[in-house]
Amino acid sequence: MIRILCFNMGISASNKALLFLLTVSSHIPGCSPAPTVCPNTGKMPRGFIPKPDACNQTTVTDEQFQDFQSPTIKVTVPTLYMISFSVGLPANILALWVLLFHTKKLPSTILLINLTITDLMLLAVLPFRIIYHYKGNDWVFGEPFCRLVTAVFYGNIYGSVLCLMFIAGDRYVALVHPFGAQTFRSRKTSLFMTVAVWVVVLSSMIPLLISKQSLKLDKPPITTCHDVLSENEQQTYFRPYFLTLFFLCFLLPLLVVLYCYGSVIRALMEEDQRYARAIQLTVLVMLVFLGCLLPSNILLLLHYSGSYLVANGKDLYLPYVVSLAVSSFNSYIDPFIFYYVSDDFRNKVRVALCCHRKDSNTGKQASYSSSKGTQRSKVTLLSKASPSPRESEGEVA
Repeated sequence: MIRILCFNMGISASNKALLFLLTVSSHIPGCSPAPTVCPNTGKMPRGFIPKPDACNQTTVTDEQFQDFQSPTIKVTVPTLYMISFSVGLPANILALWVLLFHTKKLPSTILLINLTITDLMLLAVLPFRIIYHYKGNDWVFGEPFCRLVTAVFYGNIYGSVLCLMFIAGDRYVALVHPFGAQTFRSRKTSLFMTVAVWVVVLSSMIPLLISKQSLKLDKPPITTCHDVLSENEQQTYFRPYFLTLFFLCFLLPLLVVLYCYGSVIRALMEEDQRYARAIQLTVLVMLVFLGCLLPSNILLLLHYSGSYLVANGKDLYLPYVVSLAVSSFNSYIDPFIFYYVSDDFRNKVRVALCCHRKDSNTGKQASYSSSKGTQRSKVTLLSKASPSPRESEGEVA
């Protein structure tokens, strides 16, 4: 009897001790037991890039999950990328072929070759982004390829912007300061610009290549690529990276492009009406630059600068992804506004496509048109190394 009583007292004392420890531990931060059902707390404080939650499972909020599965992501964005790829890839390949093998290697031509290469590299990775968004932001190509595709995409967007800035500067010198064209528009200067373009491309790619870009989510069960990043990485790593890209690789070139082409238009308007078409094409180049590249960079700035729009809970993810797809339009429009509008360039394309079966009379007519300076605008940089505004209309758009 005494033994049974003592045993019962021991059990009661141990239960009380256990209860006391559980009560104390529940008030200590980080020591409370995990709930059976993990709540969805993955909502990020701001921005268009979601982040994994702080719970046991890696997940996103219901709103972000709906974004991933929305028709905008799965249909609209892949369609926009498909248009850029299907039109831009053959147009740029043909343009590069003509520039490399059927065009005299003037200093200005080197800038156009670099622009075409950056556009082709960007277009080459679009099929992987098409598949990714079509599958509801589910990346199936592995982490290394996610890094490569992301780095090539962003690196060549800003490499293309830099090329457009140098082309605008080249045309500004040729038309507004023709007496300085011989000095500025030299082979040495064009090589320096080429090096600068590819230094920017590589510098913008390296941070994306050395950092983890993909993340496997538990809910929904997908693997994202550059869409789900921790808040710490966004603040300490990607924020200074993308803000640097915005100010140095977009805002600065944007101001240079606007100033150069604005000066070119002003100089041409002082001439007679035969430059009207050249003015229209110059305006078109500026509008394409602004329409394709400005929206995505503005949304990028709003996100990483802590805009009040983001702070108030506005979701910028869908608008940003759509604007990023629109920015790829610049790569397929470039060859049409820089090359194919030129009669001279189209003649070179016909020569390339027809395997040199060009009619001799057509060649004579094109040569006569170039030498006499007819009323038609030659909107290309391929005609002469350093013309004055009155000698050539082909350097303005």
